[in-house]
Amino acid sequence: MQFHPVCSSIKEARQALGALRHCVSTHAGNYGLAIIAASTHPFSKWEEQVTTHKERYEELARNMRGAVRRMLICGMHVHVAIEDEDLRIDVMNQVSYFLPHLLALSTSSPFWHGQNMGLKSYRLSVFDGMPRTGLPDMFNSFGEYQRLVDQMAASEVIGDATKLWWDVRPSAHFPTLEMRITDVCTRLDDAITVAALYQCLVRMMVRLRRRNQRWRIYPRTLLRENRWLAQRYGAGGALIDLGRGGRRPMAELIDEILELIAEDAEALDCVEEVARARDITLGGTSADRQLARFAAERADGKSPEEAFIGVVDMLLEETLEGTEAS
Repeated sequence: MQFHPVCSSIKEARQALGALRHCVSTHAGNYGLAIIAASTHPFSKWEEQVTTHKERYEELARNMRGAVRRMLICGMHVHVAIEDEDLRIDVMNQVSYFLPHLLALSTSSPFWHGQNMGLKSYRLSVFDGMPRTGLPDMFNSFGEYQRLVDQMAASEVIGDATKLWWDVRPSAHFPTLEMRITDVCTRLDDAITVAALYQCLVRMMVRLRRRNQRWRIYPRTLLRENRWLAQRYGAGGALIDLGRGGRRPMAELIDEILELIAEDAEALDCVEEVARARDITLGGTSADRQLARFAAERADGKSPEEAFIGVVDMLLEETLEGTEAS
């Protein structure tokens, strides 16, 4: 299911998404099913899943073979409108710096096939097996980006820009910059915090551009290292501070980000929502809670299979926290 609410504010988005979760949960319940918001199921096996009969999916299966059949993963995508195409590309180049920070706050995929993979976001390891994933290239203009798309389409390796699966990309359908790196947050409030942070970061960069300033562009190798650190350790870890050098705890980096976007959070009326990022760095993400629940179940004498059922029960409960019908 795809849902594209067009919301004028973060608070409106929270209401819409809460109503959506409630609606989907209600309909799933009519079929004896329930929903969980997480980027991987703790023990489900991709080999046992049935593919939806849709031309796009069937084409991907023909072309990507085993790489795409493993895609029993879910990601959270956030669109922010930027009408000017060249500005959209310029912001994409800059905002890539902050993608690992957003990923760290969202991690919800520590388990895969009933195993603790040792990563807070194993989803990215699965997704990176596909081509055209990861951080995007640097582009000097929208025209340069479009020439890449045209060349790849002419070579028949892609049909259109929807098959560029970068961590952030210009949307092929909307005048937006689409952030795609994050895991699905189990708690709705965490999802809103991540979306609000991304929206404020984009606004900050547009604001800087209007003052003839910009965020510094760093080598992609350094950004990829931070991406890995976020994937491995999540919100409780540390990333490289590329301005000062050395690794710093996520809690400190989030405090700095909140200072940078204070003006933007005020303008977008989401001060409270972005401030919750501090709570995430202190209390952990869905991945941390899943791991803690599994450990608690095992300490209570449960088998691994029973412990995983406990993790799923926790995900079911958290997914519907704070949701309501519209």
